Amino acid sequence: MSRQRAAERIELLLDEAAQAARVGEHDRARRYVQLARRLAERNRLEFPRRGRRRTCDACDQYLLPGENAQVRLQTGHVVITCSCGAIKRYPYAGGDYSSGSE
Repeated sequence: MSRQRAAERIELLLDEAAQAARVGEHDRARRYVQLARRLAERNRLEFPRRGRRRTCDACDQYLLPGENAQVRLQTGHVVITCSCGAIKRYPYAGGDYSSGSE
């Protein structure tokens, strides 16, 4: 399979995972995420940023904030906690909210 076709297939699998997770079919969504990760590894492709941020590395679950993931903002980063207990942190360029009104 060409790398271009593999990248397209990965995007399609992530779309299907999102759709399945939204209707409550979490096992099917997890399987789509597993297939997408394996396809990226076999073709030596970087897993898309959207996939890295919306899937759990520990359990391959597609993350839906408020349903199976908790999203919190801390100073300078976003903290995403999966229902399995895995934690991800991403930096962001948010303002400094610790200082009161000026």
